[in-house]
Amino acid sequence: MNYQQSIEYLEKEVGFASVPGLSRIKALLARMGNPQDQLTCIHIAGTNGKGSASALLSSILTVHGYRTAVYTSPHLEKYNERFRINGTDISDEDFAAEITLVRGFCEQMDAAGEEVPTLFEIVTAAAFHYFAQKKVDLAIIEVGLGGRYDATNVITAPLLSLIMSISIDHTAFLGDTIEEIAAEKCGIIKKNSPVVLYSQEKIVYNIAEAAAKSVGAPFYCETESVIHVTSQSMEETVFSVKNRLISYQDLHLPLLGNYQIQNCVTVLNACAVLQKQGLSLTEEGIREGVCRTKWAGRMEICGKDPLILLDGAHNADGIKQLASSLPAYAKDKKITLVLGVLGDKEYELMTSEIFPLIHQAILTEPANERKLDVRLLEKTVLAYGKPVYVEKEIEKACQKAKELTAKEGMILCCGSLYMIGEIRKLLCE
Repeated sequence: MNYQQSIEYLEKEVGFASVPGLSRIKALLARMGNPQDQLTCIHIAGTNGKGSASALLSSILTVHGYRTAVYTSPHLEKYNERFRINGTDISDEDFAAEITLVRGFCEQMDAAGEEVPTLFEIVTAAAFHYFAQKKVDLAIIEVGLGGRYDATNVITAPLLSLIMSISIDHTAFLGDTIEEIAAEKCGIIKKNSPVVLYSQEKIVYNIAEAAAKSVGAPFYCETESVIHVTSQSMEETVFSVKNRLISYQDLHLPLLGNYQIQNCVTVLNACAVLQKQGLSLTEEGIREGVCRTKWAGRMEICGKDPLILLDGAHNADGIKQLASSLPAYAKDKKITLVLGVLGDKEYELMTSEIFPLIHQAILTEPANERKLDVRLLEKTVLAYGKPVYVEKEIEKACQKAKELTAKEGMILCCGSLYMIGEIRKLLCE
């Protein structure tokens, strides 16, 4: 298959169904020679912050000379973004070759009467094989959904398990309570492999600590970090942090948003633990790695006059964190919101967080089968008394935003990662 054929195979023949469980991916990888066992992995779970943590860690490790792979999902514009080595996406040719290879094994499974893997399982298996073939030093593997039954959870002995912020999301798969969701996320914790937890509410801390203790995994969570923000601008945040694991003065963080500070602190804690694991990481290299970090679609500025800000916030907690960061960047600007969400999200809570901060909104629909009908979203937000416009097509929504927003204003786009990629093509300069 060529690249386009590989995409058509994934999306049209396999489809987007999500079926939890590890039996299919284990059977597939066994036929492939278990390439995941050839990798030294850092496994990352969490509701929010996984991508930022992956980007920060990848930048830091690459600066130190480690050949570093990253597997993330979903992508913004192309599947290639999911497979990166030292910050470079897999080529179209290599991606097509990997999917062609995995397809052959899937067809063997089908012929043998075995259950055929899902799209995410196929892509995950391809990533493991690609990274093993490229002989990377370290592979940062981001969980797709949950943890315990996620396709990435075939990693048996990670160098580190990193668990970021946990909140309510994907309740149809993970459970209705924070306790159930935390238990699923903590399913990536493995025997004797150290765990670093993002500082969060006590109930999550207790679940993670108990899960680590049950398998003899060293557990690290710094709940009393002293953080001082020196400056915050459109270019960077400068802050200092000190806790029992780390001490840094005047770190330069280019990822915007208040929430990125705690994401960065958690990664710095992880670096301290990785040093205990034998990685040669220096303060100078860590600083440089943080400073060089890029992560598209997350509080990303992609235009001025008016200011255009894209954020992948796609659940209630993510929107809340975005809302808390906006005042530092919007100041007195009138905000035009471009919003589209998926139907399985807490969209009423999401809109309650962001609508008090905006001047007007254009509602649209992500290009995803799980999209929330824009008219239902409209009914939800009319109570806020703000001007609301409806444009189902993303391109028309972007055009409307440009028409309505003055040069001194701001266009803010959020609600779904599936939408942000398309908007980047239309609005980024």
